[in-house]
Amino acid sequence: MIRKFIATKGKVIFQAGQECPGFVILSEGTIKVTLSGTSGREVVLYRVNPGEICLQTFSCLIDAKNYSAEGVAETDLEGELIPADQFKTRLADDAAFRNRIMASVAARFSDYQSLVEEVALTRFDARLARTLLRLADSAGVVALSHSALATETASGRAYVTRRLSEFVQQGLVEQLPKGVALLDVPALRQVAADNR
Repeated sequence: MIRKFIATKGKVIFQAGQECPGFVILSEGTIKVTLSGTSGREVVLYRVNPGEICLQTFSCLIDAKNYSAEGVAETDLEGELIPADQFKTRLADDAAFRNRIMASVAARFSDYQSLVEEVALTRFDARLARTLLRLADSAGVVALSHSALATETASGRAYVTRRLSEFVQQGLVEQLPKGVALLDVPALRQVAADNR
């Protein structure tokens, strides 16, 4: 039986090694999915928004495996939870549901391809600039620590700190006690577009 799903911001929705209780269909909120390496470094794999699927959950349900990453509620969440035993039945019997899930899986794989391309083929300055532009609020502030920015950019905290210092010297950003303020958005866009 489909159940209502509710979680508050900051709640761990799933973690590595945990069994999957079912398939969540979000109607409100965002889940951030991260992968941790044995070194302790983390990388943001993707975010799940309403209408999107969590590839970790899909994989766990299809292959009967445990989670290998962590999902945390980035905002308050609302949605539905289809229990694991009912998910496969619905996938087999409901063509519209199956088509929606498969289209979402294809889109998520495209996200993975973009992540690999970003990490492997894009200069770090461009990657950091893109991340700052994407995560800035309406006031042009990114309220994240250097460690959190390292997770967002699949890099190390020290590397983020060095590059942000260079951005400060260039007049692109200002370091704040709890984040980074974007000072020259057009110049940051130029850095973000430079893939040399």
